[in-house]
Amino acid sequence: MIPDLLTPTGTADEALLDLELSDPPAAEPLRQHSWTPPRDPFAEERPVPLPGSSGEHLLQCAYGTEERARRFYDEQVLDHLNESMKEFIGRMELAFVATSDSRGECDSSLRTGPPGFIEVLGDRHLAYPEYRGNGVLASLGNISENPHVGILLVDFVTDLIGLHVNGRARIVEDADLRGVYPELPAEPDRGRTPQRWVVVQVEEAYVHCRKHIPRMVPVSRQRSWGTDDARRKGGDYFAAKGTARPWHVAEPAASRR
Repeated sequence: MIPDLLTPTGTADEALLDLELSDPPAAEPLRQHSWTPPRDPFAEERPVPLPGSSGEHLLQCAYGTEERARRFYDEQVLDHLNESMKEFIGRMELAFVATSDSRGECDSSLRTGPPGFIEVLGDRHLAYPEYRGNGVLASLGNISENPHVGILLVDFVTDLIGLHVNGRARIVEDADLRGVYPELPAEPDRGRTPQRWVVVQVEEAYVHCRKHIPRMVPVSRQRSWGTDDARRKGGDYFAAKGTARPWHVAEPAASRR
C-alpha cells in the first residue's frame, strides 16, 4: 500500500519563489592556469563582501536582477547553520554533493544513509561518511585538489523544500574523527561502516525553494535481487562494459597465455 500523500508543511512563502534567478548561459570550461577572475562590481560597496561569486554579481548587473539577488542574500543566506537547518539536516536521507578538480572539471555524486547520516558538528561544521565503493574516489580526489564543495539536501516527501550548504572540505579518517567526536554513530548502516569522513566548514547555507521540487513517496529499501545477471542488478545497467574507450589499452596477446 502506498501511504496517503502528505501535506507540505514547509515555511517558504510565495515571496521566496520570486527570488529564483535565471540560469546563466552555458560557457566553455575555465582552466585554472589561464583564468583571471572578473572584477566584482559590488566589491567596494560594503566592508564585508556579499555572498556569491564575481560572475553571478556581474550577471545580476547584466540581467537587472540586483535587487532580487540582494534581497535573497540579506534575507536567506547565512554563513552558518541555524537551528532549523540543523534539524532539517538531521532528518535527511540523501544529499547531492558537487565537487570539481583543480582545472574546474566537475563531478556530482549522491550520498545516502539513514536519517541523520550527515552529522552536524556545530554551527559551522558538518560531516558525511564515505563507505567502500567502486574505488574510483572521484569526489575525494577532487577535494584533495580543490577543497570547495556544494551540498544540496532536498525533502521530496513532506516539506518539499531544499537546503544548500557550500563550504570548504577536508578528508578525515574514521578513527581520527571519532577521536574528536566519540558520539559518532557506532552501528553500521546496512552492514557498512565509514572508512573516512568529509568534514565541511560551512561558508554559505540557504534555502532551495519548493517551486519545482517534485513530491515522492518512500518505499521499502529492502531489495531482493533474484538474479545473478550483473546488468539487471545495476552493475552494467547502461551496457558500457566492452565498449571501446580512448584510455583503454588492450592487453597484449602474450600476457594472456
